[in-house]
Amino acid sequence: MNNKSNYFLRAVRLVLGAGCWALAVIHGYPQGTLSGTVRDKNTGKPLAGANVVIENTFLSTTSAKDGTYRIPGIRTGTRTLTVSFMGYETLHRTIFFSGDTVMNFEMPVSAILGEEVNIIATRAQPKTPVTYSGMNEKEISQVNLGKDMPYILQNTPSVVVTSDAGTGTGYTGISIRGTDLTRINVTVNGIPLNDAESQGVWFVDLPDLASSTRDVQVQRGVGTSTNGAGAFGATINILTQSLSQDPYGELDASAGSYGTFKTTLRFGTGLLANKIAVDGRASYISSEGYIDRAFSRLASFYLSAGYFGKSTTLKLNILGGTEKTYQAWEGVPKDSLATNRTYNPAGQYTDLNGHIAYYDNQTDNYNQNHYQLIFSQGIGQYFNVNAALHYTKGKGYYENYDTAQAFSAYALPDVIIGPDTITSTNMITQKWLDNDFYGLTFSGNYHLGDRWKVTLGGAWNRYYGKHYGKIIWARYASTGDHERNWYYSTGLKRDFNIYGKISYTFLKHFTLFGDLQYRHIYYDIEGTIDDLRDITQTHLFDFFNPKIGIYYQISDRHSVYFSFAVANREPNRDNYEAADSNHMPAPERLYDFELGYNLKLSRFSAGINLYYMRYHDQLVLTGQINNVGEAIMTNVPESYRAGIELSAGAHIAKWLNWD
Repeated sequence: MNNKSNYFLRAVRLVLGAGCWALAVIHGYPQGTLSGTVRDKNTGKPLAGANVVIENTFLSTTSAKDGTYRIPGIRTGTRTLTVSFMGYETLHRTIFFSGDTVMNFEMPVSAILGEEVNIIATRAQPKTPVTYSGMNEKEISQVNLGKDMPYILQNTPSVVVTSDAGTGTGYTGISIRGTDLTRINVTVNGIPLNDAESQGVWFVDLPDLASSTRDVQVQRGVGTSTNGAGAFGATINILTQSLSQDPYGELDASAGSYGTFKTTLRFGTGLLANKIAVDGRASYISSEGYIDRAFSRLASFYLSAGYFGKSTTLKLNILGGTEKTYQAWEGVPKDSLATNRTYNPAGQYTDLNGHIAYYDNQTDNYNQNHYQLIFSQGIGQYFNVNAALHYTKGKGYYENYDTAQAFSAYALPDVIIGPDTITSTNMITQKWLDNDFYGLTFSGNYHLGDRWKVTLGGAWNRYYGKHYGKIIWARYASTGDHERNWYYSTGLKRDFNIYGKISYTFLKHFTLFGDLQYRHIYYDIEGTIDDLRDITQTHLFDFFNPKIGIYYQISDRHSVYFSFAVANREPNRDNYEAADSNHMPAPERLYDFELGYNLKLSRFSAGINLYYMRYHDQLVLTGQINNVGEAIMTNVPESYRAGIELSAGAHIAKWLNWD
């Protein structure tokens, strides 16, 4: 056995030993059971499906049909309990727990409709048989130091994050189970964030989004039906700031290495006249980057105004961001890693004296604003409807200093100076993107306690984007028209989907889950791209995405689940641009199998998940690049991803957690 194998086995033994030690420490404490009932304070009727949580532990449960609940394995000590149920005020109780205890809760009807009603349509619930992880507002705030959202999520299972600049600000990326952001469905309040054409997400366009986020759920694999791009590896579901009952104001400032600074101002009016609240945030982040010249200048804001009635909520959210970053996405060449790890080739050229120089404005510049109008209406105790109108405006460019560019590549005539004919020149170009994205999302949700949960939802979205290039300077000027674009194309995409979900709990411990989605896409491209090729084409897609699963609550501490799901995904614009006209890319299909087990004790939790993701016609990298440096992909008939995900956590003491 080689040394690497020995090191690996030692690491495994160390982790397992630490886990066993933590478990032994935890089990060394006296434990008892908390039980009781949850009822409506006014009528005395039992509330089925209320969430009962022991704070700062991994223990929680939901009340049964008769309103009873039971949580075993609670250690002696002071404990804070939180009980929540849709349409009722959340209760908090602090007790000294010293053994088996009975505690009953009477929940008053809320004077306002809780904001949680608009999150259940696209999210996995506690007994949904899918693989997911979550982070709440407190957990997010502990790691929110100005880095982009991928770095907030970097400690969730199967996540790998990257930073072009090396500091976690500016352009960052995330992959989940080896799947990049063009195959990860991302929503904010259930509204798609993925660019409709490229299907990618650039969190740099919404810097410091984490400071306005109250909750993030990451579903690995296909997950449940949602809006927007197909989830071909995972779903990231972001919820923005919730209502604060009390007024507040906060000013945070932090500094770090490589000239990194973050300043955030947050404020809220609290609930005014028991009906209205306004919350806001303004942020500025700057960093010089670890990589040479990889600076970031990022500004963003968040403003939310809401009306909160007993059975109605109406919220207007406006999120905006602007970014200026020096390009660092080319990466460090392999031969420079040993001698100059911060080397950045972007913007490099040779000046008239033969010296190496760098263009100081080799930058990416983009502005993006999101407008969301979200409406929720409760109808009785068990039914609610939600609808949201949204509009996103994005516009920006990246600027390049290009050397020895042939005039013919820009459809320009050569330059004649005396007897000489000049066929190429250095020039500065800008590549622009100007797009509008708007639509409607909707859902109706019926929850009969913890027994029946039914959701019908969907969305209609329209995207229109303009792509064009400008020459803003040339060492030798050719005779082109003023303000002439050397290429110009448009993309029009309409996307409609409708889905139905049903969850049914029977024999107290089994939950069946079914989810059916139909998605229709119309995509039209017209015009030329930067190499002057005409890429005019039209595509239609109709996808059916079924999902089914079963969840079994073995006991209060143990649960298992199994799910099978199918997902389909259309090629993106880059795939069509890089393709040979005789070999157009085909849509992809994924068959996802998930089998998981979870253990939850008072101070220890662990989980294991096995997944097998079988692809048909998956688009994979060929290792080649096209004339503008973009990776070329091709369909392969059959491929797969498979793996085992292990996770564990322990609350060893109030001041010590192990994950």
